[in-house]
Amino acid sequence: MTQRLTRVLGTLMGLAALTTAPLLSQTSQVDNTGYGGTSGEFLLLGAGARGAALGDAFSALTRDVTSLYYNAAGLAEMPHAEAQVSTYSYIASTHYTWVGLGLPFPGGTRAIGFSLGSFGFSNQPVYTLEDPDGNGQTYSVSETFMGATYAQNFSDRFSAGITAKLISDKLGSTNASAFAVDFGTNFHAMIGDRPIRAAFTISNLGTSLKASGSALDVTVTRAPPLGTVDIPQNPQPASLKSSAWSLPVQFLVGVSFDALNSGMNRVSVLGEFSQPINTKPGAGLGLEYQATNISSSGFSLALRGSYTLQPDNNFDVGSGAGFTSQYSASSFTSDGLAAGGGLAYTHGQLMLGFDYAYKNYGPLGATNYLSFSVGW
Repeated sequence: MTQRLTRVLGTLMGLAALTTAPLLSQTSQVDNTGYGGTSGEFLLLGAGARGAALGDAFSALTRDVTSLYYNAAGLAEMPHAEAQVSTYSYIASTHYTWVGLGLPFPGGTRAIGFSLGSFGFSNQPVYTLEDPDGNGQTYSVSETFMGATYAQNFSDRFSAGITAKLISDKLGSTNASAFAVDFGTNFHAMIGDRPIRAAFTISNLGTSLKASGSALDVTVTRAPPLGTVDIPQNPQPASLKSSAWSLPVQFLVGVSFDALNSGMNRVSVLGEFSQPINTKPGAGLGLEYQATNISSSGFSLALRGSYTLQPDNNFDVGSGAGFTSQYSASSFTSDGLAAGGGLAYTHGQLMLGFDYAYKNYGPLGATNYLSFSVGW
């Protein structure tokens, strides 16, 4: 089993190298960034309030059920089985929900897990050129993924994991589907008596999304052949052909270091560099303080904060599109700030947890994240 998994992981790393090869050929004179060139971007919305409060710069530290999203390798270090539900209202009255279940094997060297993410909205009016005030019809958007994860500790310092995902994208009466994999590694060591961890992950490496469905069915009236009598033609059924759009592949390199690890208190500093294929590189810095089993009560408390660089915010969002905008680069200073905390209670093998996060999206507003978890 180990040899087969090693061959699979080696193949995925080779594919990742082939995928990144075009990036290495870029020059300073040519910008090949694929702005707006991907679909299924709900796959980047995260999982859990803890990761959101840390600016999603979480791939190196995660060892709970949210490893299913941030770094599959962390699942192999999960100390007990755990389930979590996270939900929040996103921008423009959309909604996102993430559910995960992690199950470590006896012995603590392997683990499996299952995850589900859902994003969308419903019952929105349909506007057309003929009916700019609405034609009385409504439409909905439903984007989902289902994932299965396997993770393994290969030594006391290295773990790796892989997630296979089925993706569904439904817009009105059209739909598309795709398959993708996430691959993650985690290296953990000690500097003196303080843990340090490093991670490398690739996410959403897979097939493209191509829409089909009844909404693409149309009727057309063909012009008569050249040189023939201009006889009216009967409308004929036809279908519009849609383009295929790639998934938002993302490469992450993360590191975490425990600046303080004394008794029941821990302070972790986190940093992460991200390279998505649909925008410029970004980076994030996070800080987490955790006090465990306060006064032997079974309660644990965590405080978190982060700042994430958003390179897209440096664009001139107005003149480039031919209109004047009230926002400029200096208007986005609050975008990327996040903060939150968590409270957990442990009694024997039972653990109950609640986490909250607040994240500011600048002119798009702010979002509150809520997560509920149970471990056993």
